[in-house]
Amino acid sequence: MKLPKFIITMNGYFRLGMVDMHKDLLMHGEQCIGGGYYRFEHDNKCLILEGSSYDFGQPLWHLLDSLIVPLAYKDYSIVYKYDDGYHDDYIINDELSIEYYD
Repeated sequence: MKLPKFIITMNGYFRLGMVDMHKDLLMHGEQCIGGGYYRFEHDNKCLILEGSSYDFGQPLWHLLDSLIVPLAYKDYSIVYKYDDGYHDDYIINDELSIEYYD
């Protein structure tokens, strides 16, 4: 079943889409360092990320200095919501340098 999923790669690429498996978002030769699910709050221009990939686990944000995001989300805040009760929301725009690609 296709669901709204995202991944991050070791090179810092952020990809999202409606896919069956998180691995469907990887390009040949890329290494995934986590993923999860996404939803939009269009009124607030916020992209909410949460959960984890069954195959790749929770995103390893600490391995990145910057995130390379599709240009379509340039005006969006990107927030990863931990559901473990120990971590605050990770506001990606505040924690990582953001670059954009077409």
